[in-house]
Amino acid sequence: MSDDVHRGLEGVLVAESELSYIDGDAGKLGYRGYSIEDLAREASYEEVVYLLWHGELPTAEELESFCTWTAATRALDDELLGEVEKLAAADEVPMAALRTVVSSLSAYDGDADHADVTDLDANLRKACRITAKIPTALAAFERFRNGEEAVAPREDLSHAANFLYMLNGEVPDEVLAETFDMALVLHADHGLNASTFSAMVTASTLSDLHSAVTSAIGTLSGSLHGGANANVMRMLKEVDESDTDPRTWVEEALAEGRRVPGFGHRVYNVKDPRAKILGAKSKELAETAGDSRWYDYSTTIEEYIAAEKGLAPNVDFYSASTYYQMGIPIDAYTPIFAMSRVAGWIAHVLEQYEDNRLIRPRARYVGDTDLPFPPLEER
Repeated sequence: MSDDVHRGLEGVLVAESELSYIDGDAGKLGYRGYSIEDLAREASYEEVVYLLWHGELPTAEELESFCTWTAATRALDDELLGEVEKLAAADEVPMAALRTVVSSLSAYDGDADHADVTDLDANLRKACRITAKIPTALAAFERFRNGEEAVAPREDLSHAANFLYMLNGEVPDEVLAETFDMALVLHADHGLNASTFSAMVTASTLSDLHSAVTSAIGTLSGSLHGGANANVMRMLKEVDESDTDPRTWVEEALAEGRRVPGFGHRVYNVKDPRAKILGAKSKELAETAGDSRWYDYSTTIEEYIAAEKGLAPNVDFYSASTYYQMGIPIDAYTPIFAMSRVAGWIAHVLEQYEDNRLIRPRARYVGDTDLPFPPLEER
């Protein structure tokens, strides 16, 4: 294969962006110039969304207005809520259900038929509605499939706390709300990952925002992209149910040719900075709950893989035990990834619309040529 063909577009620059900065060698990540460490420690998810969409952190007045407007749009129309219930009754996969719901949201959005799909004000209104309604749909889906009634959203809770409230039917304590908010911040954007690029490709055709986000959700649902944290938790549960310690379990798994999920990254050559932050949060949750086994399993596996394979964990590795300790179902991990990353998808789509050019790469043909066409009776 020629050297100028880049499988998976690895290392190929296709755009310039002001959104997220990644230094894979130094293990650094920032959104619009602010380090992920500062944002995770100091900013709410709502502040990060505003930053990504508007280019600067909001003032107190701007943040209050943004949160108030967005919170007021959280509820789903009754017809759409009924569709969510039907998807749950049909035992649909959560990510597939989310993809369907987001596509359907356009039918209930007054700006969906706006003639100019690049109109910034209309897109920001659509962006707020999509971002606000995804948690409502996810929580309702989870409750419906467990035979429970959906819990209506509250406008007086934060984005993170409201989701946990709708999911569990009770207002979360401060530690859980802050931890979940931090997880959303850490997943909000990450360069031109596969789902973000998918959204940009869709938007580059001058398709609408709902279509772009739907494309991204479909891409995220693939096991090579958004499903790693769920696989990590399934692995930790398998370790817990085995008769061996984590180190021995990993040794045997590798000897069998199995892949240990949550390690390695296309971009980072060192430990993912988001994994460092979530690892500390996982430890904090474990200490609060008085049950450190999931964190202990994780650190033992991390140390072994680092020593034997020279690989460091990515964000998925510690988000697994963090979510599990918060009582979130394993197959809801990837939808929650989407619930956060929608902020970054939309930011990149808005950036694409600003200076649009149709994304249309080429492939080199390597098949047969000039074949004689055989009549049907001779084939």
